Amino acid sequence: MTDTTSPMTLSHAEAATPIAPGRTPWKHEAIGFVLGFALLALLPLIFGDTYARHILIMAFIYAIVASNWDLSLGYGGVFNFGHLALFGIGVYAYSLLTKLAAFDPWVALFASGVIATLAAILVTIPILRLKGIYIILVTFGFAQLVMQVIISQSAITGGTQGLVRIPGLYVFDHNMVRDGKSAYFYIALALLVASTLFLRVFVRSRAGASIVALRDNEEYAISRGVSIVRQRMLTLAASAFFTGIAGAFYAAYQRNASIDVFGMSLATIILSMVLLGGTSTIYGAIIASFVLTIFAEWMADFGAWRPMITAVLIIGVMLAYPSGLVGMIKASWGALAGRLKRPA
Repeated sequence: MTDTTSPMTLSHAEAATPIAPGRTPWKHEAIGFVLGFALLALLPLIFGDTYARHILIMAFIYAIVASNWDLSLGYGGVFNFGHLALFGIGVYAYSLLTKLAAFDPWVALFASGVIATLAAILVTIPILRLKGIYIILVTFGFAQLVMQVIISQSAITGGTQGLVRIPGLYVFDHNMVRDGKSAYFYIALALLVASTLFLRVFVRSRAGASIVALRDNEEYAISRGVSIVRQRMLTLAASAFFTGIAGAFYAAYQRNASIDVFGMSLATIILSMVLLGGTSTIYGAIIASFVLTIFAEWMADFGAWRPMITAVLIIGVMLAYPSGLVGMIKASWGALAGRLKRPA
């Protein structure tokens, strides 16, 4: 017998490009993406008080910063400890552009993302050929340098006193002060949606595949024509834009700027979100941002015990599920699916 099957008789599904092992089909991810953020959009209907919405807004801001850090740290394997400096640059860029240069707040918001991206490109230059601890030292030094420049230029930046009465955002003639933070909630959510969409499209692209290849096997990737210089610069620049915008939004929302945004306290919190959620996922950092932000508020009455309890929680999850909350969710879903498929 001869095999009469030919490539021309293959169905469209069979001829399609196979999905990489472990990767969720983009259609399934798109459905989950829409449903997830649609549920977030309904939260103001459940949480009507202003303080609850404030907590959610802060979770959105942290989620943007943490998920973008996951791009460079998780996918790119670049230990960029200057990531929070990009957030601080966004804070001060927006503050100075609106307060001193009288820029329109929305223009300043976008410009802050661009300025943070340019700063990321600048810091990339000295680390193009570095590895490991040397990248950590250079990027950490960059963060300290930015903070010292802000402190030294106190006549402009306010120094250690910071800046206050920073112009906020506006939506036509809507009163942003007396709406129970609804407008800021949906603006923050829109920024998170845009940031997450950008990150997921980026990591699924050829550029995303190339930075993962460099992380996993640098020598092999270079031998296949991947440029470590171009891809490292692209990685840090891509992770900087929405981080800078998140900083600008933070300044507009809080209406003040302080050098506290360059402190190790905030950096530790954001890094905990990246690690707890699970690196190289994007969604993990977002989930962890909500978990840690809400959990920290719930534990507020515990005073000095709060950070210790939070640390124990993080350690416990990481020991049980090294891939973080995403790994825990996948394991739980797999166990549930197995029980449902098991015959009665």
